[in-house]
Amino acid sequence: FTVLAPEARAIANGDDPYGKRVIEATRARAWTFAIDGPADLRAEDVRVSLSGVRFTARTPAGPVALRSPLVGRHNVHNILAAVGVGLAQGVPLEAIAAGVAALKNVPGRFEQVDAGQPFTVVVDYAHTEDALYRLLTTAQKVRTGRIITVFGCGGDRDRGKRPKMGQVAARYSDVVVVTSDNPRTEDPDAIIREILPGVESGLREAGRGRYLVHADRRAAIAEAIGLAQPGDLVLIAGKGHEDYQIIGKEKHPFDDRVVAREAIKALAR
Repeated sequence: FTVLAPEARAIANGDDPYGKRVIEATRARAWTFAIDGPADLRAEDVRVSLSGVRFTARTPAGPVALRSPLVGRHNVHNILAAVGVGLAQGVPLEAIAAGVAALKNVPGRFEQVDAGQPFTVVVDYAHTEDALYRLLTTAQKVRTGRIITVFGCGGDRDRGKRPKMGQVAARYSDVVVVTSDNPRTEDPDAIIREILPGVESGLREAGRGRYLVHADRRAAIAEAIGLAQPGDLVLIAGKGHEDYQIIGKEKHPFDDRVVAREAIKALAR
């Protein structure tokens, strides 16, 4: 942003402190976008559900009603940024609205697995503390029943995030099923032992909930789906679009979406 020419257009998040710094630092003509505060592009009447987002965008070119299958409040910010880029490039509002409506979810990012079950199953790539927090706070806004979260932490990676992720999972879930992610060359049980202090801390902070442990990821997913009741939301976090699990130095076929679908179908037998 600091290298933009004065005649260029800078577009930044007005709800984010860093976005405000960007606007102060740039020489370009600036637009801000926001949900919570005043901005050049502002979202109003925001509605977030499992089917996506709907809102009215107030823009320099006038108001426009927008809807998208992308789930979550954070995607409202993303859409506002895209609207700003489109307007800066001279794209008509009507064409922008049509483009937003035609957006498709990225595989493995809040991807729903629907096999006719009376509860919701979502697979998401969230594998950091911040990503898991965003996933769970989105889930809090759209849920109608309990949140059941399946997650683990990768081996041979940042060990410091393990208890932090456990704490976030427990704080924002009703049931946590701790399992393996990609253990790689580490002992899966040892990884889980480093997650559990955070889970227990999160449960104390929340004053509710419980947790289960299944080092076998397939068993963990089956357990979570078996616990689900009508209206519940099962979140399977950490691997998203990946179709493998790394155990030792070998990649083994494993797709959370396929495994979840199999577990759902097994309930009907």
